[in-house]
Amino acid sequence: MSDIEEHRKKIEEITLEMIKLLKTRTDIAKQIGDAKANLGMTVTDEEREDALRTQVAKLCKEIDLDQSTASKFLNLLLNESVKVQSDGKQTHLSVFLKAKALEEEGKKIIHLEVGEPDFKPPEEVKTALAEVYDKGYGKYGPAKGITELREALADWGTASDKESPNYDTSRGSATIKENIMVCPGARFAVYLAITTLLNPGDEIIAIEPAWPAYKDCALNAGIKVRTIKTTLETEWEPSVDQIKNTINENTKMIVLNYPNNPTGKILPRKLLDSIVQTAKEHDLYILSDEIYEEYFSNYDWCSVSIYGYEKSIITMSFSKSYAMTGYRIGYAIAEPSIIDKMSKLQALSLTNVSEPIQYVALQALTQTRPSEKQKFADIVNSRLKALVKIAKDIGLEFVEPDGAMYLFAKTKYKDFDATKFSEKLLEYGVAIAPGEGFGDYKEFFRITATDETKLKEGMTILDTVLKETV
Repeated sequence: MSDIEEHRKKIEEITLEMIKLLKTRTDIAKQIGDAKANLGMTVTDEEREDALRTQVAKLCKEIDLDQSTASKFLNLLLNESVKVQSDGKQTHLSVFLKAKALEEEGKKIIHLEVGEPDFKPPEEVKTALAEVYDKGYGKYGPAKGITELREALADWGTASDKESPNYDTSRGSATIKENIMVCPGARFAVYLAITTLLNPGDEIIAIEPAWPAYKDCALNAGIKVRTIKTTLETEWEPSVDQIKNTINENTKMIVLNYPNNPTGKILPRKLLDSIVQTAKEHDLYILSDEIYEEYFSNYDWCSVSIYGYEKSIITMSFSKSYAMTGYRIGYAIAEPSIIDKMSKLQALSLTNVSEPIQYVALQALTQTRPSEKQKFADIVNSRLKALVKIAKDIGLEFVEPDGAMYLFAKTKYKDFDATKFSEKLLEYGVAIAPGEGFGDYKEFFRITATDETKLKEGMTILDTVLKETV
């Protein structure tokens, strides 16, 4: 027993010393973050991190330590550095909150920063809201969602897949309700997938520019994010070699988001084929965020679900397709074993999604005429075309979006700081999303295709302020 106690004391001493070193490391990381911010540098330095990984691997061999364990520990430390250095970073959400605060003070704001349809949901939603009380929906329910909605979503998913010219006829089975889980918005589905399928120290790959929630959810769960940076010059397309060179023994998932937020990009089919094949070869989960699946003008788009890959998780939402952002309802499509894992955390977190809202979503899904949904998509596409024309006229640089509802652009001016510009523009009553919220794109900004009258007014102000700024 005396030997055990002696060993325990040594472990305690070492642990406390590690905590002290962690405090020192965190303080230094913050100093580095402040210096990077002053110099306009990005938070993450992948090249430096890779060099450190090489040193760690070498040390592991010298001291006979399991490299996988050391790599996961290193990832946890790197994540803490990212968190410390990301404080104060401007995103579309932070700008939105500032804009709402100004509105409460009585200032008029033209919202070009938030991805929210400004038209009303289908009339079927209004009818469902009026009748849900009498229908008796309003009780506790299954964590995965009410059976009626899950069955309807499964039928809709199967029909949509089979309509695609890219459908994999070798799949052998249709989508069933066991493949479906209803969530309070697609964001929570993303959170559940990352948190339940991965462990602290694991790695995911995100292709940037990217919606910041993927990285934020991963950091919150202790998951290391390895980013693939795409560029305007390559038309926002990653290369398969980039992805392959990023994969290591800790890589467990790749995140896809097409049509993309913020660029509106849709990947060419051959490139998507290669990415899915690479994920299969390395046994990676594919988390495919497809909430803009109704908003695209490029008919080569297809869902990852058509590949029938058992480690894929598709996240969808009623927010864009049915203009139901505030209703907070989305869903995930995956293998039953994956759905079971995700639903356990959802049950722990919130018991179940609101039953009345699920009923409303069910009626929207089953009763809305296809022509009505197409009308929504046509409105967004028309606005996007108008935005593209205006942006060209004022000399912005961008790749024309294939879908979604955004334009990701930069100016022709060198060393342009879109974050500072967005702050100044807000003073003039126009809100845009700074590019730094989507990755290493501080010279870019995202503009949402909204009501054309407001869009023209907002872009006129943007052009005026831009000319005054430079």
